[in-house]
Amino acid sequence: TPAPTPAPAPAPAPAPTHAPTQTPTTAPTPTPTLAPTRASTFALTPAPTLAPTPITSRQSENRRRSSGKSNSYDAHKIEVQGRQVLVDGMPVHLKGVAWNPVNKGDIQPSDDFNGNVERDADIMARAGINAVRTYEAITDRAVLDALWARGIWVLNMVYVSGGSNTSSVISKVNAVKDHPSILMWTIGNEWNYNGLYYGLSFQESVSRLQEVAAVIKQQDTVHPVACIYGELGGLQDVAARITDVDVWGVNVYRGKSFGDLFDVYAGLTSKPMFLGEYGADAWDARFNRENLVAQAEAVGNLTEEIMEHSSLTGGICIGGFVFEFEDEWWKDGKGSPSMHDTDGIAPGGGPYPDMTFNEE
Repeated sequence: TPAPTPAPAPAPAPAPTHAPTQTPTTAPTPTPTLAPTRASTFALTPAPTLAPTPITSRQSENRRRSSGKSNSYDAHKIEVQGRQVLVDGMPVHLKGVAWNPVNKGDIQPSDDFNGNVERDADIMARAGINAVRTYEAITDRAVLDALWARGIWVLNMVYVSGGSNTSSVISKVNAVKDHPSILMWTIGNEWNYNGLYYGLSFQESVSRLQEVAAVIKQQDTVHPVACIYGELGGLQDVAARITDVDVWGVNVYRGKSFGDLFDVYAGLTSKPMFLGEYGADAWDARFNRENLVAQAEAVGNLTEEIMEHSSLTGGICIGGFVFEFEDEWWKDGKGSPSMHDTDGIAPGGGPYPDMTFNEE
């Protein structure tokens, strides 16, 4: 459904400037949100009202060229203007979920996008999801077709490990840069915590990501580049150095509220932001049992705060990605990837209500 007319975007700082167009003024309808329970099992629960993306991928699908070729499309015009990302002149708000399916018994990066996309994308569509963020690159056009057919954008990860050459992004970008589901390229995942999973120093990681972003820009001038950071510490200096990044994603876990996140971010950089990860896991370590009520409360509250700061209505945030769509049975190093364990620890604070990561 189309969204209310967004408030004018704040005057942009030095950034690409393009004139936005007027958005439709139809009232939004409530959509459900996703509450993970067991692996590959999800409950659809009521959620706060969310403003949908003013332009839908289904609408743009009608612009496919009449050449008869299934992989031939009209290109979107994707622009960054101030705090907004515009697609064909209309601002986007992302109601997203992190998605990187690894089958039972396997470990990342043994992802299986093709084997899971039909089932998963159906659930996403029913839940009102309009975007996914991946942790490995999707280069299979059939997977992108399945997501696009359900109105789902893709923020495609093309550089996650510091052990890869900067040139490794070239084939990934060129394989699918003409597919209409691609909204942005993403690089790094809370790399300020992990040294790009390769032991790089902080400064080495900064230099590497600037190089990677520049290579992507050489291959593709259409899609923005987003970089995923952990929390906000040091982001101001980093954003000033990685100049080829257009949008910042931040992974944040502070319980059931973001607190002063949006106000602080606004003072660090003039570029748009989204929540690269947010939410809560379903396991309550205080009682060693599932607590779906607390999980739903946290996800609902956090999603409302994202909407309150949406760039559609004058805020700085273009949306967020609930972490995550599927349980990661490989995450607990003490357990088995064939068993559903309850550990799986990650850096960067902790989710509500136990402030403990139980990522499986």
